[in-house]
Amino acid sequence: MRQEKINKYRSLPTEDSKYIQQHLANERTFLAWVRTAIAIMGVGFLVTNLHANLAERLSIGGDQLATVIGLSTVGLGILTVLMSMIVYFKKIHSINSQTFVSTKGYIITLSTVIIIIGLLLAVYFLML
Repeated sequence: MRQEKINKYRSLPTEDSKYIQQHLANERTFLAWVRTAIAIMGVGFLVTNLHANLAERLSIGGDQLATVIGLSTVGLGILTVLMSMIVYFKKIHSINSQTFVSTKGYIITLSTVIIIIGLLLAVYFLML
């Protein structure tokens, strides 16, 4: 009786189970991108908070720059989550169909935007 229950709940191998290692690696990569997005948004909140505490010492240009940095990092964090989700689902299909090609455009785009935000942060901190 018990063995029948166990067999009842066992499922047949799926397409995903053929490439379990690749799918698990894909999932770990997705979670790493989510952590990165959270950290990027955290930088935006940090800059906004720091600016609020130093508001009386900064110029109008500093106000605008802090706003741009805060909004752009939050926007980049949201964009990172969206792009990583899209890439994750595309990779599921490409792993199962054995047509996997690494994505360079996503990495280049995200890296470029992070460099620009880093330069804006440097300018902002030089203005302090």
